[in-house]
Parts: sequence; structure tokens; C-alpha cells
Amino acid sequence: MPQDLVRALSDAAAPQNQSLVFVYGTLRRGGSNDIAQLGQRAQWLGRGRVRGQLFDLGAYPGLVLGGPDWVVGELYGVDSSAQAWLDELEEVWPQRSGEYRRVQALVSREGQSCRALVYEMDRSIARRRPLIPGGDWIEHLASRIV
Repeated sequence: MPQDLVRALSDAAAPQNQSLVFVYGTLRRGGSNDIAQLGQRAQWLGRGRVRGQLFDLGAYPGLVLGGPDWVVGELYGVDSSAQAWLDELEEVWPQRSGEYRRVQALVSREGQSCRALVYEMDRSIARRRPLIPGGDWIEHLASRIV
């Protein structure tokens, strides 16, 4: 897809003064860190998916971008205070644990694509953990309970 079109879709999807963020694990609806707790600072924009693999780290998943597989998640518009909260939760800043990094990724949503922020796991950490077939953390959790 041409970069100008991707940029236009991203601009149209993000509410004014907000960034797009794709969440795939505990931040999803019903997750232990459900992003809905941020209230108006995080606006639900719909389900989406990114190319990558999801790994089970026990209490939470880790995403490695790229490849032929899909990871399921949700797209939100977030304001700067929500973005700061997410960075702290994912230990991107100020902790700098090195476990996650915030990157831009192409998100497929309702037959269109847009760029959004994604928290990607350090590949060396993730690949030592079990792969989550189907790339859906919420579904994976449900299967672990049964």
C-alpha cells in the first residue's frame, strides 16, 4: 500500500491530538490491565491485527512483529497522558527494562491499514517462550482455564 495512503488512513482514524495504539494482551478489553480504565483518554476504534507472532510469558504475552502469521488485538486513540501511562506500564520509560520497545506497525482494520504504536517484545526474550497458536491472547487465556 502506498505510504501516502497509509498516512492518510492513520490520520483519519486517530482522533485529534491523539495517537493510534494497537494492544494485543493484558490491555485488551477484559484483560488484567484493560485500557478502558483510562476512560476518555483511550478511545476504542475497533479490532485489528498485525503481522507477527505472540509468545506466552506467563502473566502476559510478548509480540514479535513480522512474518506470515497474524496477532489479534484492538486499536485505540490515546492522548499524551495515556501514552505516558502505557510507556510506564510497558517499562519503556523511565524504567528501560529492555523487555519492550515502542514501534510503529501496520495494523489491518476493517479491510484497511493504518500505522499505530505497538509495544514489541525483545526477540531474544520472546523466542525462548511458548508460541501462542492463532495469535489471540484472550482466546489463549480462556483455553488455559478449561
